[in-house]
Amino acid sequence: MSIFSEMGTYEHEQVVFCSEKKSGLKAIIAIHNTTLGPALGGLRIWDYAKEEEALNDVLRLSRGMSYKAAAAGLNLGGGKAVIIGDAKKIKSEALFRAFGRFVEGLSGRYITAEDVNTSVRDIEHILKETKFVTGIPASYGGSGDPSPFTAQGVFWAMKACCFEVYGKNSVENKKVLITGLGHVGTYLIDLCASEGAKLFISDIDDKKVKAIIEKYPSAKFINPEEVASQDVDIYAPCALGNILNDTTIPKLKAKIICGAANNQLGDENIHGPQLRELGILYAPDYVANSGGLINVSNELKKGGYDLETSTKQVANIYDVMIEIIKTSKEEKIPTHKAANRIAENRIATITKLNTIITSGKRFFDR
Repeated sequence: MSIFSEMGTYEHEQVVFCSEKKSGLKAIIAIHNTTLGPALGGLRIWDYAKEEEALNDVLRLSRGMSYKAAAAGLNLGGGKAVIIGDAKKIKSEALFRAFGRFVEGLSGRYITAEDVNTSVRDIEHILKETKFVTGIPASYGGSGDPSPFTAQGVFWAMKACCFEVYGKNSVENKKVLITGLGHVGTYLIDLCASEGAKLFISDIDDKKVKAIIEKYPSAKFINPEEVASQDVDIYAPCALGNILNDTTIPKLKAKIICGAANNQLGDENIHGPQLRELGILYAPDYVANSGGLINVSNELKKGGYDLETSTKQVANIYDVMIEIIKTSKEEKIPTHKAANRIAENRIATITKLNTIITSGKRFFDR
């Protein structure tokens, strides 16, 4: 495959391949766009079948981070990192410290954080080698696990969707199916339950399912293979992406899709319009799940992290989602395109401003 061709597809600025034999590190860092600021995005560990799959994943995820930061109004760019391997077998202090040294070598162009299969403890190891890391433990002045804020953001987006579809910004008495019972999915279940939703849950891990059923006995377990066809009001995918595709979309009965998973649309040019044609309101994933990014971004501010500020900013996802729905209706375009337009316009505006400033500086420096 042509790496430069792949980079050109999504207009990436930089891709870094990281390897250290002693620790077993095989990682890829992708920096998509730094117009608004340094690229911030989590570190994911996944046992990819092929290295090409890892590259494709990190490219798509980092692009999503650029759009996520832009739509959220943050002065950050988009980046992402993946470590190739089985998280249950390869995790070690040496591995994360080796990765941290590569991050340090980028001199702040990329700032890392938690993602799938990484934890606050892992971030603490990375912190020993670089200051360009967020989601650090509270004992180090950070905010810790960003999962609760990611879940809060999804919940606010969900409430905005409910207002559009049902006329009330509440999930009370709504049948909500949450798939993927990791940290974010579990917190989202708590939020939905607190507002009186009827819970439907699904995961491939029996232990996680059992834990939720013990906490919420009325929750109904759904076999992962039968998720798409369930007669529910809201479908919240909180596991991996590519779950809205040619196979699943024709089966959908939910009126709202709003979850934390990244890259939910198999092909955004095909499946986004399909959802709109079917009258299904889709909350663009990078908008719904931006709460975690918003929260950790506050660790970078002068004066340090402030919980109240983060909570208020995450709640603003409700207003962003309302604006996306409005744009989608007025311009008769899918919601993901409406969200893209908001993000792209902001990046384009700052790009133009930077060009003017640079041109002016060159003129006066002559």
